[in-house]
Amino acid sequence: MNKPSIEHYWRQYLEALTSSEQINPNYLVEQFGDTPELANELGQLVVDGVKTATCCALWEWQAEHSALPEVGLHTVVLDGNQTPICIIKTTAVEVKVFSEIDEPMAFAEGEGDRTLASWQRDHWQYFSRVLPKIGKEPSLDMLLIYERFQMVYQPQA
Repeated sequence: MNKPSIEHYWRQYLEALTSSEQINPNYLVEQFGDTPELANELGQLVVDGVKTATCCALWEWQAEHSALPEVGLHTVVLDGNQTPICIIKTTAVEVKVFSEIDEPMAFAEGEGDRTLASWQRDHWQYFSRVLPKIGKEPSLDMLLIYERFQMVYQPQA
């Protein structure tokens, strides 16, 4: 991760704001997915306005000893090369059981064909890859952190 490049990107965002906007100086830096290819695909869905939500297992946050996201949190989204592609702002956070994710939530994630069946299949595969790395196995009753967001910055090329 190129920290100077990310910091420069963040400063560009701050400079683009009106002087009346108050922004928390703390922000996250994240890629969506667990591979560079998936980060590119999902990042592009965010840039295109298709992906407006995401989720991860609560266990993942606990394993990283990270605080849960909160409304108002800004995240610099990276592509598969760890280059900033946009900044998003969290608008809602819910704790949900895997089996409680519904059609509108799956649609907001913008992945696959945007159906609940596609969401369940693809996320089960994802959790089956990443959770064993932290000593966990996916289950229908695992807790997920479901986060809605809006893209707030993406400089014109």
